[in-house]
Amino acid sequence: MTDYSEEQRNELEALESIYPDSFTVLSEKPTTFTITVTSEAGENDETVQTTLKFTYREKYPDETPLYEIVSQENLDDNDVTDIIKLLEQQAEENLGMVMIFTLVSAVQEKLNEIVDQIKTRREEEKKQKEREAEEEEKQRFHGTPVTIENFLNWKAKFDAELLEIKRKKMKEEEQAGKNKLSGKQLFEMDHNLDTSDIQFLEEAGNNVEVDESLFQEMDDLELDDEEDDPDYNPVNIDSD
Repeated sequence: MTDYSEEQRNELEALESIYPDSFTVLSEKPTTFTITVTSEAGENDETVQTTLKFTYREKYPDETPLYEIVSQENLDDNDVTDIIKLLEQQAEENLGMVMIFTLVSAVQEKLNEIVDQIKTRREEEKKQKEREAEEEEKQRFHGTPVTIENFLNWKAKFDAELLEIKRKKMKEEEQAGKNKLSGKQLFEMDHNLDTSDIQFLEEAGNNVEVDESLFQEMDDLELDDEEDDPDYNPVNIDSD
C-alpha cells in the first residue's frame, strides 16, 4: 500500500533544498506551498517571472496536484494561458510519480523561451522601423511613381479646385458690380449731396480764399470788340 504522506513529505524536503530562496510553505493540511520561477536574464538584463501555487491532493502522486499562478511579472495574458496549459500537460504525463520539480522545470524553460521571444520581437520591431524610415526617405527624394490612375485622380482633383476658385472669383465680381452705385443713385439715396456745395460756401462765409494768380487781368485778355469791327452792323443782329 502506497504511503502518500511519506512521499509528499520527502518531496517537500527535496523542494526546499532545491529552491531555498523561492520555496514557501503556506499550510500543512492540506499541504500548500509556492515556488517562484524566474527566467534567465535576457537583453538588458530583463527577466520574466511567475509564482506557482501547489496543493497536494490526498492521493498525490496518483492524483495530480492542484496548481495556479498567483503572481507574474512581464508576462502577457497569452503567456499565462500557455503556462497553465503546459502544467496541465506535464501533470498528466507524470501521473503516479512525484512531479513538482518536473512541472517547475518545464515552466522555467517556458519563461526562458518567452525572454528570447521578447528579444526577437524587439529586434523585428527595430528592423521594421528602420525599413519604414528608409522607405520614407526614398519617398522624399524620389516621390511617388506616376501612373495613369494616380495622374487621373490628381487631374480630377486639380480641375475641381480650379473650378471652385473661378466660381468664387465670378461671384465676388458679380457682388462687387451690384454694390457699385452710379452718381444718380448716390444722389437719390443721399439728398444732402444736392446742397453740399452751397452748404460748404455758406459755412465758409467770407473766409473762402481765392488764388487771384489763377486769373488774368481783364486788360490782358484779348477780346474782340464788336464795335471796333468795321463790318459790325447792329441792325443785322436779328436778321438771321
